[in-house]
Amino acid sequence: MTIGVEQIHEALVALLVRPVAGSHSTVLGAGSDDLESGRRYLEALVDGGWMVPEWPSEHGGRDASPAEAVLIAEALGSYQTADLYPYGVGLNLVGPVLLERGTKSQQQRWLRPIADGSEIWCQMFSEPDAGSDLANAGMRAERDGDEWVLNGSKVWTSRGSYATWGMCVARTDTSSPKHLGLTMFAVDMASPGIEVRPLEQMNGDQHFTEVFATNVRVTDENRLGDLGDGWGITVETLAHERATIGGRAFGGDDSSEAGLPSWLEAWSGGGHLVNPVARQAAMRAYVLHRVNQLTTERAVQAAKGDSPGPEGSGAKLRSVAAFKARAYLGKNLAGAAGMLVDSPGHLGFMTAPSMSIRGGTDEVQRNIVGERVLDLPREPSVDRGIPYSDLRRSR
Repeated sequence: MTIGVEQIHEALVALLVRPVAGSHSTVLGAGSDDLESGRRYLEALVDGGWMVPEWPSEHGGRDASPAEAVLIAEALGSYQTADLYPYGVGLNLVGPVLLERGTKSQQQRWLRPIADGSEIWCQMFSEPDAGSDLANAGMRAERDGDEWVLNGSKVWTSRGSYATWGMCVARTDTSSPKHLGLTMFAVDMASPGIEVRPLEQMNGDQHFTEVFATNVRVTDENRLGDLGDGWGITVETLAHERATIGGRAFGGDDSSEAGLPSWLEAWSGGGHLVNPVARQAAMRAYVLHRVNQLTTERAVQAAKGDSPGPEGSGAKLRSVAAFKARAYLGKNLAGAAGMLVDSPGHLGFMTAPSMSIRGGTDEVQRNIVGERVLDLPREPSVDRGIPYSDLRRSR
């Protein structure tokens, strides 16, 4: 049954109660650990399937079409929302992958708890020797009957301190080339042998963690996808991550009557844009903001609910450029006051440099666009086809 904008708002008003003029100001990746407000928010939305409308109704969605999902997302953006960053991996990455690759029992076990916020996931991909080259992952997973025994470490794992489950890629075959010997697992973060160590940042936050696995046992029922297909699932997961970053408008389409986003209207109303150089920078930020929004809308319509492809790398590049332009504009217009930790937009300014790294560096995204979208020659690879056990690695 198709639902219209008025019906959506009627339902959301009853649930959220507090409509506001602009969307929330959460900065992607700012490191918030506010779990309770997010959990209450998701609990309020799950029965109606409003948070993940495109998911099946039995798993916390409402079987919505891509067009309906866009309408619902736009409607949610006009209400006060919680900080959902702690729940992002589950909602945006693990959930879609489970719908594509998970067994019926895995979907039944994990999707609803993701949608209602009762379980939180982290992404255990990067290692000391496997950053941009994720296929070089060396955490071992050895078969022992109906279980797998994991040994190794992961690094830069956000949400690791409070996650209940981890999506973990591990090496199950060292005799195959590095891309072919990986398998994906769902790891209970309360398992014996799991140790999570916070990594303290220069501002005192402990947003990232190291995760050490020592003889951690994982049942084969918690293997995600086929044996040896870990790289394929990794690529799909990263595609969802890049599509999520690329699809964010970073502030929403909160246009005023003048047609300006509220963040830009605030600067123009405060007399900050008298200088022609400042006006030029503001218009550049606004153009990037709108181009990102409009291109994302076209991409969503063209996708028709299909899984994101390599084009998502282009979307990530666009969104990162828009985010940086807006963050640096705010800092520069604020002057010396912009250096204060309680100044508007300070989190965005501090977060901006990392946006070109998280979810895959800008350089990796350009390679993906060049090779998989534009069909340009592949970058030379010296280890293609060589068994993982024969590769030289740091000790």
